Amino acid sequence: MSETDSLPPLRDVIARHRLMADKSLGQHFLLDLNLTGRIARAAGDVTKGTTIEIGPGPGGLTRALLAEGAHVIAVEKDPRCRAILAEIAAVYPNRLGVVEGDALKIDAATLGATPRRIVANLPYNIGTELLMGWLENVQAFESFTLMFQTEVAARITAPPDTGAYGRLSIITQWLCETELLFNINAKAFTPPPLVQSTVVRLTPRANPMPARRQTLERVTASAFGQRRKMLRQSLRAAAPNADAEGLCRSTGVDPTARAETLTVEQFCALANAVDAAKKS
Repeated sequence: MSETDSLPPLRDVIARHRLMADKSLGQHFLLDLNLTGRIARAAGDVTKGTTIEIGPGPGGLTRALLAEGAHVIAVEKDPRCRAILAEIAAVYPNRLGVVEGDALKIDAATLGATPRRIVANLPYNIGTELLMGWLENVQAFESFTLMFQTEVAARITAPPDTGAYGRLSIITQWLCETELLFNINAKAFTPPPLVQSTVVRLTPRANPMPARRQTLERVTASAFGQRRKMLRQSLRAAAPNADAEGLCRSTGVDPTARAETLTVEQFCALANAVDAAKKS
């Protein structure tokens, strides 16, 4: 019998511990072990280094990661899950560590040994904020295998000139290769969310285009804040003292273009031009 087989069914665990999903924590428990296993396998070779899981809840994905040979550090804010995770840790000695606290306030880049990866069913209400925080120190991670609301996953991976393409697409794709993996129906969760979920894999780029993140964020905010306007108008907020049309032309960008038509590389070039204009 495997370690996973020796653990009781997740529904029994939830009932025994009276673990009702907490809306304020964005909890939706994934109990289908076939799906949790699929997510764990999508993360690749987890036998080396550290796998960080955010919000394990009753531990469905935690079990799957451990079954794949991972050493897991689980970050859990809900104290009700402490006893459940302790039961799993007892079956996998020295393979599961738990950090109690708010994932938004914990520096995941300091957890465990390298190579370090994050694999998680993220709470919908803070998923994007968590990702943006991790990207601040993206080179600390080998990969991210994350479940988001499908609409957010589409924005992360969207190519230029599509409706979903925007600020989130550009910042993420600047720093990472992005890949949509598979969808998970709402009915697979307890309780079912009102939306479908999608698993994505992000792999940090070894050599992202040179650009200053703060400026790139300001340029994209300006460009997409007035999405239907031409760049020569929408960029004025990012560079109020510069010639917006001149900035565009200096980087080979059509000043009459709209934000959604530009590539990530073109936005990086514009950000660098904005910084250069400040120094001149």
